[in-house]
Amino acid sequence: MSASPTPGRESGDRCPGALRLHAADDGALARVRLPGGLLTSHQAEVLAGLAEELGDGRLDLTSRGNVQLRGLPDGCGAALGGRLRAAGLLPSDRHERIRNVVASPLCGLDGPAGPRDARADVADVDVDVAVDVQAWARALDALLCADRAEQQTEAEAETSDLSGLSGRFLFGLDDGRGDIAALAPDVTLIAERDGRHALLCFGTTGPALRLAVGDAPRAAVLAARAFLAAVRAGGVKAWRVRELTPEQRPSPERLAERLAAAGIACSLVPHVSLVPRVTLPHGPAPQLGLVEGRDGRWALSLAAPLGRLTAGQWRLLARAAGRDGDGELRVTPWRGIVVPGLTARAAAAHRAAFADAGLVVSSGSPWHGAGACAGRPGCAKSLADVRADAAACLTGTLPGGAGALPVYWSGCERRCGHPGGRWVDVLATDEGYRLAVRDDAARPAPTRTVPARPVPARELADAVAAARTTT
Repeated sequence: MSASPTPGRESGDRCPGALRLHAADDGALARVRLPGGLLTSHQAEVLAGLAEELGDGRLDLTSRGNVQLRGLPDGCGAALGGRLRAAGLLPSDRHERIRNVVASPLCGLDGPAGPRDARADVADVDVDVAVDVQAWARALDALLCADRAEQQTEAEAETSDLSGLSGRFLFGLDDGRGDIAALAPDVTLIAERDGRHALLCFGTTGPALRLAVGDAPRAAVLAARAFLAAVRAGGVKAWRVRELTPEQRPSPERLAERLAAAGIACSLVPHVSLVPRVTLPHGPAPQLGLVEGRDGRWALSLAAPLGRLTAGQWRLLARAAGRDGDGELRVTPWRGIVVPGLTARAAAAHRAAFADAGLVVSSGSPWHGAGACAGRPGCAKSLADVRADAAACLTGTLPGGAGALPVYWSGCERRCGHPGGRWVDVLATDEGYRLAVRDDAARPAPTRTVPARPVPARELADAVAAARTTT
C-alpha cells in the first residue's frame, strides 16, 4: 500500500475475474464484480447455487465489495460465465475486470449523509439533500461496459480504451459521509450537501473539480481515460493513480479541458478550500445492527465472519431481502452486507436469525473489523492456517467496541486483502506470528505506529485484543 511511485512492472496485471480464474491450491478462484456492491436477491441466489454446485460451498467478500468463489474445478469457466451472464452479473466480457466501483452502502437508508463536520462542506447553502450514489454506480457501470465507439472520439480511442484499466483500479462514490473517501480510490466522486453538485478528484486530495450531480458518472469515466493517457504519455506501467509521480499524474486543469470538450461544465476547487480544512472527509465504516431510515423503513447492517459466508448463510440474506426487504442486497467494502427496505419488526427478527446463523450483527463483537487472507491450505504461499488461528483468537475474546482498530491475519508478507488506514497486522512467519499496528494512510509512505514484535501463540489473543485499543 505504499504511496511511492512504481516506474515499471515486470509482469502484467493478474487480478482475477469471473472469466480469468486464479489457480489456487484448493482449486480455481473466480471474482465476481458487483459495482456499488449491488445485487438483487435473485442474483444472490444464483451465486449461492454456483458456490454449492461448482465451488466449495462458500462465498468470500472482498475489500472492494465483490464476491469470490473458491474451490472451482478445472474447465468450469464456460458454465460459470454462462450462468453469470444469464443472471445479469456479467454484462460485458471485455470489461468485467474493470468494474471496480465502491459506493457508500448506507446512502439513502439512514437520513442525511452523516454529521455536517464530517463532510466536504463546500456549498454555499445550508441544506442536506441526499444524492443517490447507487444510481451513480449503476450509471457508471453502464458506461464502463458500453461499446468503446459509443463513448469515445477517434483520438481518445487510440490511447484510452477503458478495458486497458487494471483490475485493481478503483472508482469511489461517496455520498458525503467520507466512508468511501477513506478507502483512497483512484477516481473519487463525493456528493456535496446541496444535492446539486459533486467533487471529482484523483485519489482523495485536492485540487478537485466541482460539477453537476447528473454529470458525475460520465466525468468519472473521462477521469479514468485521463489516467490511461497519462500512463501512456509517461511511458510507465502503472495500475493505480498513486503509482504515478506528481509530474506524471493527470492535472485537474487538463481534466477540466477534457470535461469541457465533452460538454461537462466544471470549476476548479483549490486544495486549500476543501473542507474540513485541507482534505476530503474521511469517515468510518458503517456500524453494524439496525439502521433506521427516514421513511419508517429499516435496514440491517451486518458482517461476514472473517469475510466468508456459507451458501446457507448467504441464502438467508437473499431470502430476507426478497421476502421482507426491497429485493436488493448491498455488499460493503468492509466485507459486510446491508439488507434494506425492512419493517422494524422484520429487521429485529432477521437480526436475531442472522446472529443465530453465525453472522456478525453488532459493532461490539470482537469479530467486527477482523479479517484474514485465504491462508493454508488454499494458498501455497501462506505459512499458516491463518483463518483457523484468527478464529481461535477471536472466539471468547472480550468485545472490542465500535472504536477498536481493524485486525487482519496474513499468511505471508504480501498481506493480500488487508484493510487500509490504521490497522493491526498479524503476520505469519517461520517462527510464529509477528504483530504490529500499521498506518497505511501515512505519507509519504506507510508506517508502523507500533513496532512489529513476535508473539508466542499462547499470548496472541490477548496481544491482539490489546493492540486493537491502541490510540
